[in-house]
Amino acid sequence: MSRFTRRLVLAGAAACAAGSGRASAQTAEWPQRAVTVIMPLQAGSASDVALRLFLDHLAEEDAVRFTVENVTGAAGMIGASRAGAAAPDGYTLAALNNSILTILPNVQTRKLGFEPFGSFAPIAGIATIPTFLAVHKDVPVKTVPEFLAYLKSRDGQVNYGSGGGGSPQHLATEMFMAMTGSRMTQVAYRGATAAATDLAGGHVQAMFVAYSLALPFLPSGSIRLIGFGGSERHEAHPDVPTVAEQGVPGFEYASWIALYAPSSTPAPIVQRLRASAARVLARPALKERLSAAGLALWSQSPEQVEAAMREDDQRWKGVVAKANITI
Repeated sequence: MSRFTRRLVLAGAAACAAGSGRASAQTAEWPQRAVTVIMPLQAGSASDVALRLFLDHLAEEDAVRFTVENVTGAAGMIGASRAGAAAPDGYTLAALNNSILTILPNVQTRKLGFEPFGSFAPIAGIATIPTFLAVHKDVPVKTVPEFLAYLKSRDGQVNYGSGGGGSPQHLATEMFMAMTGSRMTQVAYRGATAAATDLAGGHVQAMFVAYSLALPFLPSGSIRLIGFGGSERHEAHPDVPTVAEQGVPGFEYASWIALYAPSSTPAPIVQRLRASAARVLARPALKERLSAAGLALWSQSPEQVEAAMREDDQRWKGVVAKANITI
């Protein structure tokens, strides 16, 4: 190697070391500004409420200022795509639910703008979102069997609300119709919050609605809960049987929300966030605030979130194939 070449090699190595040092310093000094958390669903939705309650505590725990950016559209795909393409510098995170990560990839006929198992690194699980089958007060039914008889007498004429094609409400209803041989017509809104409001107003007759979105309308009786989507009855409404109990064996719809970072985010930042999140999830106050909002704490480690994703992905592959759901 000539003296000139040796100098070039040494200069290059020094530059790399300097660059690495600057990157390490930037990581060590994180955060120097607010961290944006992309929420691909409507403000006021169950996932949005859960995220904001969680971030309130996380900001206190880790002295980080978080800003939530609601990027809606295409049942969450637009926001998830933006999050997946974000610079992995620790200043963009994403709150993603199982519908976006494990259901949409199985029903979409077009290419996603992200890889469910490659674009994101899980930080922690946040909450599960109890979901009920509900009807407007003027629909003369109180049980799932009565509702199915009502649907049969009005083949396809009953409208149900959803947060759009591929949303949790859409997919839960598609699964319900496939398992019962019933038919309804979807009225798709830009988000579940608007759909729940129109259910209470009687503009649609039915909806698989998050408990948190139904709560404001229960005291007036404008919405009636007729079946719970989970595997066991909800503790706040033990008098409402599960959908499965009421003649739809095997029906179970559950939704969860978790916090993620772009997959190449520096490991020290990811580890710091994970450690802080674990401490926050152990706070009784967070559990109480979530419960008061109609949500349930989902204290899950990154490994548990990853396992839940893979389990849901396999489950929905089967459901989608059986129901022939495509968007």
